[in-house]
Amino acid sequence: QMELEALRSIYEGDGCFRELSPVSFQYRIGENGDPRAFLIEVSWPKTYPQTAPVISMDAFFNNTISSAIKQSILDKLMVEVEANLGTAMTYTLFEYAKDNKELLMENQPVNTVSSVSNNTAIGTPDVPASKKKDKKEQLSKTQKRKLADKTDNKGELPRGWNWVDVIK
Repeated sequence: QMELEALRSIYEGDGCFRELSPVSFQYRIGENGDPRAFLIEVSWPKTYPQTAPVISMDAFFNNTISSAIKQSILDKLMVEVEANLGTAMTYTLFEYAKDNKELLMENQPVNTVSSVSNNTAIGTPDVPASKKKDKKEQLSKTQKRKLADKTDNKGELPRGWNWVDVIK
């Protein structure tokens, strides 16, 4: 109960920390856009301080991390758990992971992560879009003249160009 209150007060307002239940917590190590960021989930069994907490990295957030890296992180965290058995260790585990993020993720290739996420979410649509943008930039003389007539010398539309004439 005391550790629960301590965690709530320490991580109050921290966007990386999430309390899933009174005995289960998640902490994101790294920024949202960081390809080397990962999520640790710690759950307390009934005999928690005397027995090791359940540490999981099965969250969807970690799908881009290879299973070997996940296992390596879990192994290193379990060494910390063994050293802290009998004491409240959730905060210690989160801080250990934050302090050693680079060490834990050193073998994770950044290019693989970004290419995987780009192919599934954004990358495929971006390639044709960038080609279309290149074509739009190559205007004919007539198109350039019409654009210049509509805009001022800075390329901006004049004030009120889209206003509705109320009298009509």
